[in-house]
Amino acid sequence: MSAPEKATDHQAEIAARVKAIESIMIEKGLMTTEAVDRLAEIYENEVGPQLGAKVVARAWTDPEFKSRLLENASTACAELGISGLQGEDMVAVEDTDDVHHVIVCTLCSCYPWPVLGLPPNWYKMPPYRAAMVKAPRKVLREEFGYDVPESVEIRVWDSSSELRYWVLPQRPAGTEDFTVEQLEALVTRDSMIGVGAPKAAA
Repeated sequence: MSAPEKATDHQAEIAARVKAIESIMIEKGLMTTEAVDRLAEIYENEVGPQLGAKVVARAWTDPEFKSRLLENASTACAELGISGLQGEDMVAVEDTDDVHHVIVCTLCSCYPWPVLGLPPNWYKMPPYRAAMVKAPRKVLREEFGYDVPESVEIRVWDSSSELRYWVLPQRPAGTEDFTVEQLEALVTRDSMIGVGAPKAAA
């Protein structure tokens, strides 16, 4: 069973736990229903992979911005108004023809929230965290259906509370005439974690 499938199997249990905790907090007056809804709205619409996609598309079209991003991802993202909790010390690593990067957090689930939103459940699961470090090529192929050529080196980056890594994927071929908005639509969360590729140009 793949990592995403295992995560799906736990969705109902996790949802039930979250609902129970939410109900207790509301009952005890620690949080309101409106606050819960607002937090959900923030991470669905204001913070998340769509912001990371804006950063990636900008880097694909602006070499100077790309240089700043690779030098200091947090300050470069701040230029676009993207910052906040879990994004104080971000590092962007660039995929090339010779090297592919993958992100993991072996201790818990450290993750760059401002550009990727909340981490997917599979990212937090011990099987992913352990297997990706030991056999990344196999995990990518068998668990995510992403086949990285043997000629390409795979580097696994271990995020922590001090440094949160994310991937600047390669720009898809055939997008030379794409607008920034069209490029943004090709960037996926998985491509910024390194377990998938951006969408191909239509």
